[in-house]
Amino acid sequence: MSARVLVICGPTATGKTALSLALSERLAGEIVSADSMQVYRGMDIGTAKATPAERARAPHHMLDVADPWENYSVARYVEEAGRCCDGILSRGRLPLVTGGTGLYIDSLLAGRSFDGSEDSGETRAALEAEYDRCGGEAMLEKLRRVDPERAEKLHAADRRRIVRALEVYETTGMTITEHDERSRLIPPRYEALRVFLGFARREELYARIDRRVDDMVAQGLFEEVEGLLSAGLSPDCTAMQAIGYKEAALALRGEMSRAEAAALIKQASRRYAKRQLTWFSRAADARRLFWEGEPDIEKAADEIAKEFRALP
Repeated sequence: MSARVLVICGPTATGKTALSLALSERLAGEIVSADSMQVYRGMDIGTAKATPAERARAPHHMLDVADPWENYSVARYVEEAGRCCDGILSRGRLPLVTGGTGLYIDSLLAGRSFDGSEDSGETRAALEAEYDRCGGEAMLEKLRRVDPERAEKLHAADRRRIVRALEVYETTGMTITEHDERSRLIPPRYEALRVFLGFARREELYARIDRRVDDMVAQGLFEEVEGLLSAGLSPDCTAMQAIGYKEAALALRGEMSRAEAAALIKQASRRYAKRQLTWFSRAADARRLFWEGEPDIEKAADEIAKEFRALP
């Protein structure tokens, strides 16, 4: 039997943090962030990172574990978050995996192995240079010769996935299709009760996202981004491609007004939320909790805690 964890997932602005805090108090839990941007130090406002007051209510893990100039990988997340979950379980407490990065959550629960290829920086760099030199069509044809099934699913402009597929093949001798099939046969690392948050009315979610962006701007989002850039962080690095940061950087460079940047952040956040809804809806075993109006966090926490305790 695999170890049991509780997962609180869903789009931005659906109450994940508030619910996980309430559940941590009911179930002796510790929160393990599953957000691909909250791992970066100095990126607090734009990622809606837990505040000092929230962190005082429950132990938090996987926040501020990387510098923003690093390229943080899903393989590194699985390794580090897995150690956190195992440590929490060894203390007789409950890991509350909380966040909106579906790939991180799925990979952590599965205990997915990346066969070391995720850290093969030299191979990846060489393939990226080859892609830039030869073009997407040539690289897709190269992939087609070794893994026609995966190549059929990709577009020539999808640089990241083409490079990734070739990287796996060159570093493991296994196609990424074979790798994924083998991964699916491995028993999951953790047994999870997933709680998928959303809103019954999509317009309510979008309105909350818009209000959250306004709050971020008022809290100093542009000043946070200005500080990162002043410290020497390149606007082209992975961390600065996060929603909120790339738009703010454009405004700070004078390419648009702050009001225009805020409007773009809202638009990008709404689009991202739609993608998150699609991703998490694929988990057929998830407990769906779609709010009707303002979230009743305390009632939901009572119900979920009772359901979790009743699990065999």
